[in-house]
Amino acid sequence: MTAAVVGGSPKVLSAVLSAASIAPRVETGTSVLRLTAVPNRAPLQQNAFYPLPLGAILPAGWLRRQLQVQANGLGGHLDEVWSDVGPASGWLGGTGESWERGPYFLDGLVPLAHLLDDARLKAKAQRFIDWTLDHQQPNGMFGPTKNDDWWPRMVMLKVLTQHQEATCDPRVVPLMQRYFAHQLAELPKRPLRDWGMYRWQDEAVSALWLYNRIGDLKLLDLVRLLRGQGHDWQSEFKDFRYTHKTGADGKDPLVENVGTDEAMDTHGVNNAMGLKASPVWWLVSGNAADRQGLHHQLQMLDTYHGLLNGMFSADEHFAGTDPSQGTELCAVVEAMYSLEQAVAILGDAAFADRLERIAYNALPGTFTDDMWAHQYDQQPNQIQCSVRPRQWSTNGPDSNLYGLEPNFGCCTANLHQGWPKLTSSLWMATPEGGLAAIVYAPNIVRTTAAGGVPIEITEETDYPFRERIELRLNPQKAARFPLSLRMPGWAEGATLAVNGKAVDTRQASGFAVVNRTWRPGDRVVIRLPMKPRITRWHNRSVAFERGPALYSLPIGIDWKKVKDRGLASDWEANPTTAWNYAVAVDERRPEETVAVVEREAAGTPFTAKGAMVELRVNGCRLPQWTEYEGSAGPLPASPAESSEKNEELTLVPYGAAKLRITAFPELARS
Repeated sequence: MTAAVVGGSPKVLSAVLSAASIAPRVETGTSVLRLTAVPNRAPLQQNAFYPLPLGAILPAGWLRRQLQVQANGLGGHLDEVWSDVGPASGWLGGTGESWERGPYFLDGLVPLAHLLDDARLKAKAQRFIDWTLDHQQPNGMFGPTKNDDWWPRMVMLKVLTQHQEATCDPRVVPLMQRYFAHQLAELPKRPLRDWGMYRWQDEAVSALWLYNRIGDLKLLDLVRLLRGQGHDWQSEFKDFRYTHKTGADGKDPLVENVGTDEAMDTHGVNNAMGLKASPVWWLVSGNAADRQGLHHQLQMLDTYHGLLNGMFSADEHFAGTDPSQGTELCAVVEAMYSLEQAVAILGDAAFADRLERIAYNALPGTFTDDMWAHQYDQQPNQIQCSVRPRQWSTNGPDSNLYGLEPNFGCCTANLHQGWPKLTSSLWMATPEGGLAAIVYAPNIVRTTAAGGVPIEITEETDYPFRERIELRLNPQKAARFPLSLRMPGWAEGATLAVNGKAVDTRQASGFAVVNRTWRPGDRVVIRLPMKPRITRWHNRSVAFERGPALYSLPIGIDWKKVKDRGLASDWEANPTTAWNYAVAVDERRPEETVAVVEREAAGTPFTAKGAMVELRVNGCRLPQWTEYEGSAGPLPASPAESSEKNEELTLVPYGAAKLRITAFPELARS
């Protein structure tokens, strides 16, 4: 029966859809049924889960407060302080920047505006949307006429799909149809190049979105053409040769005469976007190798460039596993989006585990508390943010400043999609008419369940810092459907109760499934034990984890303004306290060496004042571990000797520590 969701006769398909939390297709010019997901048409493969439209999931609790911080910061005011997305933008018909920055900004502004139901932000976004929709060229091309690059339009298509889901704007589908027809005719003569060639999969997502709504098989021809002209991500990772830190021109220090293709291969943001390539292409190909491709990509990235915060190093190109190497903010938000797509298509909870690790560490770890400033590069071991050359593979001396556009402005425009798109991915629909909890955070989801029954689920939790998650279900009437609840890989001993009665947590692909008749007032309580964990990283260093969160030693900061722009100023962060510690641990018995202190929830949890949890560990200074080129020098080999006095160290969530040590040498036992 579920196979019919992929394709089949209209009569059978209609019968399945009437029992599911996914909507029937709509034809050109008609409205998408709000708050319900749209399934894949034949001959596409079936998703494991189907994303819900923008607006079906609304933030609550600390997550809403975090989105409001973004709206009060650069996320809601960028066009007022940065001319690249201001009134002269080419995406408003002006003579200003006409490439990727307008679309990047909108890719976060549109969902932020609708998630907060903020009229001011909606009006800002609508100006760009209206100009784009009302100025399509006769041949189908859209956007500023001063460039014809395929790449920025790939981003704008993602913007338009979100806008259409939130508003049912009838102009979107016809514009996309005309543009894709134009592109299908033009690509053989003017093929993908540079950025578009490496990011073809992002347009494929939008083309498949449209195909599932109108059923035009030529859209699948377009996806095949994009894939044929685009970079072959599986081939790059099949025999992965970028196993060392690379240089500005793509060169490995150990290898000479490497050309520009290799520079694009090793570019961090390209690789973050490329994580979705294999799952997206599998929808079309159905090949097992495509279904497995992402697993191998992540394995290679983790082995040779993996960092503690869930990301891989790329500052701007691959840079190895040293925690003093950096990761570009664009790569963070693009990796999140790729993983959101991957877990929807493949249904593997491990991708959601990684998504949370990035979202709850790397994402907040690169902003000031008020989100008026960000870094281009963040470091897990970050002892100073200042204007000076560092050990980056590529980037410039201002790359880890907190500012408006340190090093390059792409991240200034692109950072905004992180929190909003995570919010829109907290829940997804299942082909059987159920719902799946993908990522845990406080929210309210409104959609339809089996039989088309409207349902609201309120999720109350202080996760990722508290173990308890409570779901209050309120279907309009009793309805039977499966509820799939992710059991994180780290959550040993997780429990699940429905209306106070324990339920089996046996899992399939990391999800515990409760299939029953749900009634108004039903309650589900999930407990995910957050025992402290000690994990090993570069040079046998140790890190401290609890739940999906990393914990870091915060370093005292002297903030120094280096460029005054009012709220959007650039800042150095210089250390005022010691950072070079080794820690005493017993990784077999972490509960004996790590003390957990829970604090009252207040404000946003990724700030020093709002941190809900602290970890206490013992350590000693290591005088031999010193600064090198503005960063923490090479990690001393563990175990490390020290004659300094023992001290109790207080660790806070990674995102709350703007200067920090996250990977520590282990202290030799006396």
